[in-house]
Amino acid sequence: MRGRAVFTTLLIIHGLMAVALLGSMTHQTAAALWPATSKASFISSFRGVAGARYTVANIILYVVTGLLGAVVYVAYRLAVRPYLESAQLWTINGSFELKEQFAAIGLGMLPLYWWVWRTPLDPKLASARGAVTALLCFIVWYSFLVGHVLNNVRGLFGR
Repeated sequence: MRGRAVFTTLLIIHGLMAVALLGSMTHQTAAALWPATSKASFISSFRGVAGARYTVANIILYVVTGLLGAVVYVAYRLAVRPYLESAQLWTINGSFELKEQFAAIGLGMLPLYWWVWRTPLDPKLASARGAVTALLCFIVWYSFLVGHVLNNVRGLFGR
Protein backbone atom coordinates (compact mmCIF):
# COMPACT_ATOMS: atom_id res chain seq x y z
CA MET A 1 0.00 0.00 0.00
CA ARG A 2 2.92 2.35 0.72
CA GLY A 3 4.15 2.02 -2.89
CA ARG A 4 0.76 3.03 -4.23
CA ALA A 5 0.74 6.15 -2.03
CA VAL A 6 4.22 7.12 -3.25
CA PHE A 7 3.15 6.60 -6.86
CA THR A 8 0.00 8.67 -6.35
CA THR A 9 1.98 11.45 -4.69
CA LEU A 10 4.52 11.52 -7.51
CA LEU A 11 1.73 11.50 -10.09
CA ILE A 12 0.06 14.48 -8.40
CA ILE A 13 3.36 16.39 -8.26
CA HIS A 14 3.94 15.52 -11.94
CA GLY A 15 0.48 16.87 -12.76
CA LEU A 16 1.02 20.10 -10.80
CA MET A 17 4.34 20.69 -12.53
CA ALA A 18 2.62 20.07 -15.87
CA VAL A 19 -0.04 22.68 -15.05
CA ALA A 20 2.65 25.22 -14.17
CA LEU A 21 4.48 24.46 -17.43
CA LEU A 22 1.23 24.67 -19.38
CA GLY A 23 0.43 28.14 -18.05
CA SER A 24 3.95 29.46 -18.44
CA MET A 25 4.35 28.08 -21.97
CA THR A 26 0.95 29.43 -23.03
CA HIS A 27 1.76 32.95 -21.78
CA GLN A 28 5.10 32.96 -23.57
CA THR A 29 3.58 31.64 -26.79
CA ALA A 30 0.90 34.33 -26.74
CA ALA A 31 3.56 36.98 -26.18
CA ALA A 32 5.70 35.62 -29.03
CA LEU A 33 2.94 35.20 -31.61
CA TRP A 34 0.57 38.05 -30.72
CA PRO A 35 2.47 40.77 -28.86
CA ALA A 36 0.15 43.19 -27.11
CA THR A 37 0.23 46.83 -28.13
CA SER A 38 -1.46 47.94 -24.89
CA LYS A 39 -2.71 46.43 -21.66
CA ALA A 40 -6.21 47.82 -21.97
CA SER A 41 -7.95 44.44 -21.78
CA PHE A 42 -7.54 41.07 -20.12
CA ILE A 43 -6.47 39.46 -23.42
CA SER A 44 -3.90 42.18 -24.06
CA SER A 45 -2.54 41.74 -20.55
CA PHE A 46 -2.31 37.98 -21.08
CA ARG A 47 -0.28 38.53 -24.25
CA GLY A 48 1.69 41.45 -22.83
CA VAL A 49 4.15 39.46 -20.75
CA ALA A 50 7.92 39.68 -21.19
CA GLY A 51 8.40 36.38 -23.00
CA ALA A 52 12.14 36.09 -22.43
CA ARG A 53 11.60 35.96 -18.66
CA TYR A 54 9.79 32.62 -19.02
CA THR A 55 12.56 30.77 -20.87
CA VAL A 56 14.68 29.37 -18.05
CA ALA A 57 11.62 28.57 -15.94
CA ASN A 58 10.03 26.72 -18.89
CA ILE A 59 13.20 24.71 -19.49
CA ILE A 60 13.43 23.73 -15.81
CA LEU A 61 9.72 22.89 -15.64
CA TYR A 62 9.93 20.83 -18.84
CA VAL A 63 12.92 18.80 -17.59
CA VAL A 64 11.55 18.29 -14.06
CA THR A 65 8.10 17.34 -15.38
CA GLY A 66 9.73 14.92 -17.79
CA LEU A 67 11.86 13.36 -15.05
CA LEU A 68 8.82 12.89 -12.81
CA GLY A 69 6.98 11.41 -15.78
CA ALA A 70 9.85 8.98 -16.29
CA VAL A 71 9.64 7.89 -12.64
CA VAL A 72 5.89 7.18 -12.79
CA TYR A 73 6.28 5.61 -16.25
CA VAL A 74 7.29 2.29 -14.68
CA ALA A 75 3.91 1.96 -12.98
CA TYR A 76 2.20 2.88 -16.27
CA ARG A 77 4.05 0.14 -18.16
CA LEU A 78 3.32 -2.47 -15.49
CA ALA A 79 -0.30 -1.65 -14.62
CA VAL A 80 -1.99 0.78 -16.99
CA ARG A 81 -0.72 -0.24 -20.42
CA PRO A 82 -1.66 -3.93 -20.02
CA TYR A 83 -5.14 -2.78 -18.98
CA LEU A 84 -5.41 -0.55 -22.08
CA GLU A 85 -4.37 -3.42 -24.31
CA SER A 86 -6.71 -5.94 -22.70
CA ALA A 87 -9.59 -3.45 -22.92
CA GLN A 88 -8.65 -2.82 -26.57
CA LEU A 89 -8.35 0.93 -26.02
CA TRP A 90 -5.94 1.30 -28.92
CA THR A 91 -6.56 5.00 -29.54
CA ILE A 92 -5.79 5.96 -25.96
CA ASN A 93 -2.73 3.72 -25.87
CA GLY A 94 -1.50 5.09 -29.21
CA SER A 95 -2.09 8.67 -28.08
CA PHE A 96 0.15 8.05 -25.09
CA GLU A 97 2.82 6.46 -27.30
CA LEU A 98 2.69 9.59 -29.50
CA LYS A 99 2.92 11.75 -26.39
CA GLU A 100 6.19 10.01 -25.49
CA GLN A 101 7.61 10.77 -28.94
CA PHE A 102 6.49 14.40 -28.85
CA ALA A 103 7.96 14.87 -25.36
CA ALA A 104 11.30 13.49 -26.55
CA ILE A 105 11.30 15.83 -29.56
CA GLY A 106 10.51 18.74 -27.21
CA LEU A 107 13.41 17.76 -24.97
CA GLY A 108 15.71 17.81 -27.99
CA MET A 109 14.37 21.26 -28.95
CA LEU A 110 15.19 22.88 -25.60
CA PRO A 111 18.71 24.06 -26.61
CA LEU A 112 17.27 25.73 -29.73
CA TYR A 113 14.46 27.19 -27.64
CA TRP A 114 16.99 28.64 -25.19
CA TRP A 115 19.09 30.02 -28.06
CA VAL A 116 16.26 31.90 -29.80
CA TRP A 117 15.09 33.41 -26.49
CA ARG A 118 18.51 34.44 -25.15
CA THR A 119 18.74 38.08 -24.18
CA PRO A 120 19.12 40.57 -25.63
CA LEU A 121 16.48 39.34 -28.06
CA ASP A 122 17.63 39.38 -31.68
CA PRO A 123 14.84 40.91 -33.80
CA LYS A 124 15.90 38.69 -36.73
CA LEU A 125 14.94 35.62 -34.67
CA ALA A 126 11.38 36.77 -33.90
CA SER A 127 9.76 34.34 -36.35
CA ALA A 128 12.00 31.49 -35.11
CA ARG A 129 11.05 32.33 -31.52
CA GLY A 130 7.40 32.20 -32.44
CA ALA A 131 7.70 28.90 -34.33
CA VAL A 132 9.82 27.08 -31.74
CA THR A 133 7.72 28.34 -28.85
CA ALA A 134 4.44 27.44 -30.58
CA LEU A 135 5.70 23.93 -31.32
CA LEU A 136 6.79 23.42 -27.71
CA CYS A 137 3.45 24.83 -26.53
CA PHE A 138 1.63 22.33 -28.76
CA ILE A 139 3.74 19.49 -27.31
CA VAL A 140 3.01 20.62 -23.74
CA TRP A 141 -0.74 20.96 -24.39
CA TYR A 142 -0.97 17.62 -26.20
CA SER A 143 1.02 15.88 -23.45
CA PHE A 144 -1.09 17.43 -20.72
CA LEU A 145 -4.41 16.51 -22.32
CA VAL A 146 -3.37 12.95 -23.17
CA GLY A 147 -1.89 12.44 -19.70
CA HIS A 148 -5.05 13.78 -18.08
CA VAL A 149 -7.30 11.46 -20.09
CA LEU A 150 -5.01 8.51 -19.42
CA ASN A 151 -5.02 9.26 -15.70
CA ASN A 152 -8.82 9.01 -15.75
CA VAL A 153 -9.13 6.06 -18.13
CA ARG A 154 -10.23 3.51 -15.54
CA GLY A 155 -13.01 5.79 -14.39
CA LEU A 156 -14.12 6.39 -17.96
CA PHE A 157 -13.79 2.85 -19.34
CA GLY A 158 -13.23 0.71 -16.24
CA ARG A 159 -15.09 -2.45 -15.41
